[in-house]
Amino acid sequence: MKVGFALPQFHRQAFEIHRTAEFAREIERAGGAGLWVGDRNLAAVHPRIGYGGHGTTVPAELNPAADPFVLLGVAASATERVVLGTHVLLAPLYPPVQLARALTTIDVISGGRLLPGFGIGWSPEEYEAAGLDFGTRGARLDETLDALEAIWTRDPASYQGDQLSVPPHHAPLKPVRRPRPPFYLGSVSERALKRVARRADGWLPFCVVPGRVDIDGLIRRRAALDQLAREAGRDPAAIDTVLRVNIAAGTSSEQVAAVIRTVGERTGIGQVMVDTLYSDESVDQSLRRATDILDLVRKG
Repeated sequence: MKVGFALPQFHRQAFEIHRTAEFAREIERAGGAGLWVGDRNLAAVHPRIGYGGHGTTVPAELNPAADPFVLLGVAASATERVVLGTHVLLAPLYPPVQLARALTTIDVISGGRLLPGFGIGWSPEEYEAAGLDFGTRGARLDETLDALEAIWTRDPASYQGDQLSVPPHHAPLKPVRRPRPPFYLGSVSERALKRVARRADGWLPFCVVPGRVDIDGLIRRRAALDQLAREAGRDPAAIDTVLRVNIAAGTSSEQVAAVIRTVGERTGIGQVMVDTLYSDESVDQSLRRATDILDLVRKG
């Protein structure tokens, strides 16, 4: 099992982002497989839709949020081996040329270690702040992927769609990984799962330890994804999985390690990213937690 960890980005850890390089080096030294970021453009004071698309509240832990691109750039320059992933970037919020430029820069600095994961989010206010229509976010994600494909594989590059337009331009700087970095996609709805089946290189589910660990449900969703992939003419084995594990406050490292081992044994998922934003208030606590989990998973 490959176990990675979220960089300090949210909650009280966001106020220690000056230690990002240190955190990244320590995770790599301890044997972590990846360093990950999420994305929060803003946390609305009076949200019309709540966290994850439910209710009308957003956890206060998400109020402080550091920039994901900058954090990954710092981690890229401080490490040599670990995967640098996004679980997930809200891709429709960004103009595709700027998104491609930022991700290409991170990939080149890291020597091809970028694993970009994308989603559409659930907050209308985030789209409002970007001057975009929340109702077209799914279509905009599809076109963003098409535009990234064009920018990363052609020179000159251009794209024309219903939602996005990229004029012909010189694009000689490409990511290290060819023909392009893989597209990993998050999914909650059936429509989103179909998008993963049609065009993603990887799937990004999540769970919360200890409260929301439905391994049977995870197995059923993966089976549904595999069937959708076959219907789309794709080999399900070509679609990887990285499970996000959010740790609830008060959870022991032993509980987290046990879930990671059980998930691996029962589902065959070979990679997880662990996020301590709810469980640990400082970088030091998060590092201790990470080393404990790595040791416990190794010991079995």
